[in-house]
Parts: sequence; C-alpha cells; structure tokens
Amino acid sequence: MRILVPVKRVVDYAVKIRINPQRNGIETKNVKMSMNPFCEIATEEAVKLRESGVVKEIIAVSIGPKETVQTLHTALAMGADRAIHVETDVPTDLQLQPLAVSKILQKIVEREKPDMVIMGKQSIDSDSNQTGQLLAGLLDWPQATFASKVAVQADAKAVQVTREVDGGAQIIEVPVPCLISADLRLNTPRFATLPNIMKAKKKPTQTIKLADLGVDVAPRLKVLQVEDPPTRKAGSKVDSVEQLYDKLKNEAKVL
Repeated sequence: MRILVPVKRVVDYAVKIRINPQRNGIETKNVKMSMNPFCEIATEEAVKLRESGVVKEIIAVSIGPKETVQTLHTALAMGADRAIHVETDVPTDLQLQPLAVSKILQKIVEREKPDMVIMGKQSIDSDSNQTGQLLAGLLDWPQATFASKVAVQADAKAVQVTREVDGGAQIIEVPVPCLISADLRLNTPRFATLPNIMKAKKKPTQTIKLADLGVDVAPRLKVLQVEDPPTRKAGSKVDSVEQLYDKLKNEAKVL
C-alpha cells in the first residue's frame, strides 16, 4: 500500500497573528512558518501505518513557494520516503483556494496512483475544511473525514475509520482507494530528531511547476476586508448576589 500525504506551510500556531497593511489577510513576511498541525497528524498516522507493516511507501506533497521545501523536509524527517513540491508564487493563504488545491492534488494522485490519501481536515490559516472533501469528489473516491482512529483490514482492501461527529463517535468502513482526513485526536505527532532531519535532506524531492499541471487556479472568492476582533471590555467585581442580578438584568439584559 502507498499513501500520499498533502502537507501545507502555514504561519506557526504560536505566532501572534497580525493583519497585513492591505487589510485583506494576515502578515506573512518575516514570520515563522511551519507545517500545519493537522498535516503533522496526517503524516504521523501514515508513518504509524507503515510501522505496522501495511504501508510500503509514503509520499509527501506540498504546494507553495521555494520555502515550502522546508515543510517537506519536516515530513521527510518524520518518516515520509520522498516528497513532491508543486512550486508556485500564488499566495496559498488567499488566492490558492480549496478547489484549486484539490485540482492540483488530483493531478498528483493520477500521476502517483496511491492507495490512500491521508490529509489534515483543515489548515489553521483559512480554516476552510473543504480540500479533502473536494479532492475525494474529483477522484470519485470514498472518504472518511474527521478521523480519530484508522485501522487497515488484514487484506488491505478496506479501512475502518472512527469519526468524530456531533453525537460522539461513528465507525465506518471504506474500500481502498480512499481519502481520510485527520482530526485532532487521531494521534500525537512525533518530534523530528536531529539524525532524521539530516537524513531528510538526502531523501528525493521532486519539483513540479504549477503551470505544467494545466490546472485552473483562479480564485472563486475574494476577500474584501480582514479586521481584528473587537477589544474585550474589562470585567468588574460585584459585592453581592443582588448586585450581580441587577447588572445581568439591567445592563447585560440577559435575564
């Protein structure tokens, strides 16, 4: 079995976000970038499946500028066998939208012919949660989204997936080939050790120009304006239950 793992380069989750001067997105210049946390979970799950003996090869793929290779090196250090970099200068947080990303990944899947695609359920920059579903639709593959547990059957012809749903957990079985999107509780990603980081630099990374794929990546949506959330007002102390009741009723008007 071969697994394709799409990974995305995003602003690091620990960075304090700032709006850019154009006020149409976030500032990404001179900002620490890292792999999208949900993509880390997807990569970890692929590596765990290979360690269990059911997966023979893991291919990491990412779309973005030259710096995106650093994100692919992280995936390779975590355990991916080789990487594919779809190079483009189109801003991945604004103009390269889920439908375009899905079409690009469709082309890569058609070239590589993996048995499974495991990807993060969403990225922490756009939070769209659309790419996996769109890609499965384009490929006409069964999909299991919001996965919290993945178990490949002994014959490797089907995968049992436990999904996070509003009512609790849902267990489904999908035939291979299939697409799985990783939820937060699927696993805890491992840290890339220094020896594996050094080994990652020697693993093969193929670069493909976006234009060579012949995909229409024109954005379907336009962000008109991005604003900071309103500043939260300071709280106040009350001296009695009666005063609290009065404020809730007459000031907050929630009673």
